[in-house]
Amino acid sequence: MLSLSYFKSEKKLIIFSLLIICIYLLPIFIFGEKAHIRVHDNLDSNMAWYKVLSASGQIHGPINAIIPQVINGLPRNAYGTEFSLIVWLYSIFPTMTAYAVSQMITRIFAFIGMYLLLKDHFIRNKDFMVFNVGVALAFSLTPFWPSGMLSTLGMPLALWAFLHIRNRNGTWKHYLVLTLLPLYSSIVLGFFFFLFAMGVFWVVDFFRGKQNVHFQLAIIYMTLLYLVVEYRLIYSFLFDEEPNSRDEYFHARLPLWRVIRLTFKNFVLGHTHVMTVHGLFILAVTLIALYLVIVKKFWKQEGAFIFLLLLNFILSAWYAFWFYKGWLPLTRKFHFMDTFNFARFQFLRPLVIYVGFALGLKIIWNHSKGWRQYTVFFLIAQILLLFCFNDEIIYRKKPTVSEFYSEELFEDIKSHIGLPQKDYRVVSIGIHPAIAQYNGFYTLDTYNNFYPLSYKYEFRKIIEKELSKNKTIRTYFDEWGGRCYIFTAELGKHYMFKKNTKKTLKNLEFNTEAFKKMGGSYIFSAVPIENALDNQLVLERTFESDLSAWKIYLYKAL
Repeated sequence: MLSLSYFKSEKKLIIFSLLIICIYLLPIFIFGEKAHIRVHDNLDSNMAWYKVLSASGQIHGPINAIIPQVINGLPRNAYGTEFSLIVWLYSIFPTMTAYAVSQMITRIFAFIGMYLLLKDHFIRNKDFMVFNVGVALAFSLTPFWPSGMLSTLGMPLALWAFLHIRNRNGTWKHYLVLTLLPLYSSIVLGFFFFLFAMGVFWVVDFFRGKQNVHFQLAIIYMTLLYLVVEYRLIYSFLFDEEPNSRDEYFHARLPLWRVIRLTFKNFVLGHTHVMTVHGLFILAVTLIALYLVIVKKFWKQEGAFIFLLLLNFILSAWYAFWFYKGWLPLTRKFHFMDTFNFARFQFLRPLVIYVGFALGLKIIWNHSKGWRQYTVFFLIAQILLLFCFNDEIIYRKKPTVSEFYSEELFEDIKSHIGLPQKDYRVVSIGIHPAIAQYNGFYTLDTYNNFYPLSYKYEFRKIIEKELSKNKTIRTYFDEWGGRCYIFTAELGKHYMFKKNTKKTLKNLEFNTEAFKKMGGSYIFSAVPIENALDNQLVLERTFESDLSAWKIYLYKAL
């Protein structure tokens, strides 16, 4: 019979776990720009943003500063705060060095935070240290959204600090955690929802007669720090009167049956920005533990497990119901419900799911000798499963970082054009405009969640006829517009046509006059435009390289 006594050395387990994290991260350190990493909301946006911001010289720019390289003047505030360490990582180091260091920082502190949280507050019995260390390791290996930093993976560390303060044994270490976390996380990508939950926690305590001033002040302290760090966001949200692209974000459109389906889908599979990979082994542990609690009536003894399971489902339902069309009357009346994504309360789920996983393993070990031998199997299986979700495996069929940004290829295009990049504007078709931006070109198209609404309307004139032919791209652009792209009816919502594609544009209707009026001169197209002359466009040259994923057709507006 397996015994947890086999795992006696806590220190050795921790060192072994840190070694596993290093092994997990080896591909990005070894391969560098030849590594495969996430494209969506990463290569196609954030990583290019950091480079553009650094090159602009506006990292410390004033509130009203603009970035001229993007959309003829993107507000500086769209690129977030200069008080975030990740901005400086990308400013100081080459792109993939910064990315690798950021991954290392995030995963190590995710491990430390979850381990301390479980050890000090949920499973204090040293006999279960293998569960504490193992679950912390699994949590640290989850495929989190890279630019989110510690926005979700830092929550266990913050909760560890808050619970110590709530229990009246907070020290300088706990306040130091609350001080430093805002410098490597985002309030809108996680900690607004976490701090709201802490506020609810304090209110419940208050009505139970537990008036803890230190806990209250700690919540206020961290909130104020975020307000200082995210001053650009706060200013834009509260004081910038110019309408922006988020003013036309309409999220409430799903019928009830699809909302219910999305609830269960999200509960089992999770969400791309907070991937927990819990639908197999963790879910199995959860259901087995729930069965034991029900059969043996351990509701009170395992109250924390039941609470977390219910909270997990409630967060999934909240996420799904945020898109329910029944919200429309309220969103019309309270505009902030459209401009702020309250569905992100589900960003609490990684914390909830993995603490529940640890408690589920403990329940099975304590209450079922028949299943006891499988607990370590479930833990190891979950860690191995997460290894299978390593970027190098998941994105192996996507372009590498160097193939994606194709610096050599775009240097050739720049040399061919022969003008200072600031003297002309370009757009892309069939590839992300972030690629052109990363290579220093001034683009009329972009992927940003915050830019002037007036610009969206002006840009729309270029693609107006194409949008009229395809409802999918029309809705996507008009009711969100974060991707201010040259959409075409024939390509739809696809913008990664590699050089081996057979796709062509046969009936493009491009408003060249509107394009030129905005300063546009060139189009970088990943596919040939068969009716280019009908749109007053001429093919200047085709660019291709063994080191690039793209074949670029360079068109010039006549």
